[in-house]
Amino acid sequence: MRKSKFKTTAALAAVMVGISAMTAAAADTFDLDTILAAAKQEKPINIYDSTGKIVEMADKFSAKYGLKATGVKVSANSQLEMIIRESQSGNVQGDVVLITDAPSALAQLLPAGFVENYLPGDMAAKIPAQFQNPLAISTNANVWAYNTEAHDKCPVGNIWELTEPKWKGKVAMVDPLSKSTYTDWFNQLEAHGNQKVAAAYKAHFGKEIEEKGASTAWIKALAQNGPLATDGDDPVAEAVGAPGQKQPFFGLLSSAKFRDNADKGYKLGLCADLDPWVGWTYIKLGLIASKTKSPNMARLFVHYILTEEGIAPQMKDGKLPTNIDIKMPADEPSGLMKLADRLMGYDSATGLDDFDRREEWQDVWRVNYKK
Repeated sequence: MRKSKFKTTAALAAVMVGISAMTAAAADTFDLDTILAAAKQEKPINIYDSTGKIVEMADKFSAKYGLKATGVKVSANSQLEMIIRESQSGNVQGDVVLITDAPSALAQLLPAGFVENYLPGDMAAKIPAQFQNPLAISTNANVWAYNTEAHDKCPVGNIWELTEPKWKGKVAMVDPLSKSTYTDWFNQLEAHGNQKVAAAYKAHFGKEIEEKGASTAWIKALAQNGPLATDGDDPVAEAVGAPGQKQPFFGLLSSAKFRDNADKGYKLGLCADLDPWVGWTYIKLGLIASKTKSPNMARLFVHYILTEEGIAPQMKDGKLPTNIDIKMPADEPSGLMKLADRLMGYDSATGLDDFDRREEWQDVWRVNYKK
């Protein structure tokens, strides 16, 4: 057993209690004039995010408040390393971190005090409880998609079809060995989705599944059917949506890639009737570096991205804001909002277990994967 992992219920409870305490302390009354006045006395800030949209968001924040904030695109893996190294050296460069690797934040960043959770008081009633500890600014979705030029409707009705010979080598997805959100999804499936995956098996095959863990059985069968494992969402979008294909791939990709229909002429369509889910979500946390020299400006930025004005650039990519008062734009290209209730939602209650079992799930995929 690796000592660095969180294995016990006691450890989980201790971490979550600590996080809750930080949030409770931070969720005090938010007074815009007071915090803005204090922020104007502080140095400029940098915001780390894994999307280039953070540049636009930081620029608009700066213009709105007469402050200087710079958005920096940094991958989730690099964010972790940079935040830890900067904190340990006392040389904080990233004052706010918007990170999609929630399990690592739960297991490494928050317990060690590298970052702090901050919930603006005026947002407490707008952000559902499950997104407060730690603060999630949005839920991001990966969805099943097909080529609308080659098919007049989604060619797959049940996820178990993807384990059959017809789809052998014809499913495209990001390699789970390269992106931890995928192994986290596997763990979420096992922890929270077995009943629905088993029901989908019975609906498709007409009999009860023999394996005890329906989700694990499906993951293994999918791997054994040789999907195209890519290094990112762009190759998946091309394999599924590029025009002129007679036999395009069926794929799993970020909802943000539906903008390629307009930008690149792709023919991506959301598989709206897939049983049991059309896709799954993961969360993006908004956290503040504990040793930032500009805590008020950092808090002001966190507040800003919880507003419609602040999160708007990412909503265009299908990112769903956690603020319940914000509605998705009508021109969001995937049409995901109409099907939001058919997404498997991320449950951070098992976030530490997601982190702890990543290598285990990578091994499951590696052992079963066949090209």
